Amino acid sequence: MNSFQILALDGGGIKGLFSAAVLTHLDEDLQINIIDYFDLIIGTSTGGIIALGLGIGMRPHEIVSFYVKKGPEIFPHGIGIGIRQFWQNKFYASPLENALKECFKDKLLGESKKRLVIPSYNLGDDDVYLFKTAHHERLTRDYKVPIWKVALATSAAPTYFPTFRGINHIRLIDGGIWANNPTMVGIVEAVSMLGQALDSIKVLSLGTTDEIKIRADKLDKGGFWQWKKAALDVFLRAQNIGTFTQAQHLLGKNKVIRLNPKVPAGLFKMDKLSENELLSKAAHESRRFAPQFKEVFMNNKAQEFKPFH
Repeated sequence: MNSFQILALDGGGIKGLFSAAVLTHLDEDLQINIIDYFDLIIGTSTGGIIALGLGIGMRPHEIVSFYVKKGPEIFPHGIGIGIRQFWQNKFYASPLENALKECFKDKLLGESKKRLVIPSYNLGDDDVYLFKTAHHERLTRDYKVPIWKVALATSAAPTYFPTFRGINHIRLIDGGIWANNPTMVGIVEAVSMLGQALDSIKVLSLGTTDEIKIRADKLDKGGFWQWKKAALDVFLRAQNIGTFTQAQHLLGKNKVIRLNPKVPAGLFKMDKLSENELLSKAAHESRRFAPQFKEVFMNNKAQEFKPFH
């Protein structure tokens, strides 16, 4: 039986450089075009930007270049920027918007050569929002949306960037608030929309590194002040772990492979480019992972995607 293979890409801001670099090394070491082995690509926030790039035919090394060149412009640092975040979004949206327009130009989601699902969140209606290629006859709208708009919508992280309202005035924010690890989104899509059996599905879940942190005792009985810095990190980590565990229960441990190496707390930040360190980490992890990728995923090539539009 042929496998239905999913690539799931986590959110994590500029740490997406790690994910793109891992894919680059797998491409080069195994002498492949890595997307040839995936039937569906799911990406949230920075993972969504990578997924969109892969969908339109960018090679991973081109996405690495995008992060390296545009990261400092998107996430500038200077006096007053951190203070600004107390009452307003930390960064202006225009550098990110300009970078995405330069990268994706006027391409539409419907031009993707791969099935894509990109999570966002509708703040106005308090509901999840999924951008999807036309891989089912019901999907008749999203394929007309410019890719740069999809990318802005999935990466509009609260407190970092403003809400994106460029699609029918809907208030869209970062999909990471509910699906930072989008593995389960991909499995549900494969089963419910694409009719795949659970036993046919394999997933490569690619994170952006996992910080090792010791949770202070003060959190045990803490209030807002004690939790203000830890809350977001705990929420995202718990979500990632829970998603991965659920996916393994559904598919089996040998069908869900997650690459998300542990790193010391504070080594990387989602809004500050640590180029050499991230690239070094990606080189090390991909070198160890390449044989497993070859064994698990390279027995099946994806069938050609034929959209309904």
